[in-house]
Amino acid sequence: MNRFFRENGLSVVLLIITVLTLVGQTLVGWAVFNEELQEYGKPPLVLASYLTSGHYIEAVFENWESEFLQMGLYVLLTVSLFQKGSSESKSLTESEEVDREPQPTRKGAPWPVKRGGWISKLYQNSLSLAYFLLFALSFWLHALGGLKEYNTEQTLKGKAEQLTLVEFMSSSDFWFQSLQNWQSEFLSVLSIVVLSIFLRQKGSPQSKPVDASNDDTGE
Repeated sequence: MNRFFRENGLSVVLLIITVLTLVGQTLVGWAVFNEELQEYGKPPLVLASYLTSGHYIEAVFENWESEFLQMGLYVLLTVSLFQKGSSESKSLTESEEVDREPQPTRKGAPWPVKRGGWISKLYQNSLSLAYFLLFALSFWLHALGGLKEYNTEQTLKGKAEQLTLVEFMSSSDFWFQSLQNWQSEFLSVLSIVVLSIFLRQKGSPQSKPVDASNDDTGE
């Protein structure tokens, strides 16, 4: 168990934090939505029903979409763009291991590399592709959840107007929800790129060595 945690501690701790915060969001959101229903004289929802409500689906996936978009674009942008002095950038002057051509004969090479052909080509871009697929799925679920939530609010207010999915995705409300999350995610990426030029965290691979020059680029 000690060996497993040492080898996987980062993902284990981040998974635990993710689950705990998602559970917290779920319970708090459930309470908030039931308070809203009470204001309209409607009976509260049980937790299982709340999990399929537009209120919950929209809240979860409008945040997830921005995270996956951020990471997908960041993975792609760091392929060809540089930032002098940042630990998040590739070196300006030296070749990097990540740029070498994959060798099928290399010990421990993943099976797609050994297979070669289009499978190997696809695998070379699989990280960014995975993030963009997750973004697309989250974006779609955000739209579906947002539509359901909007139409539910209209019903609670006694209004007959109901939007279609296309109408909701064309609304300023939908794009306001998306863009307010997207800009914050890109700001957080910008902050680590720039702050890592001047600031240090001993022991972290996201930082340069403490005694490194501000001009040194890469880890």
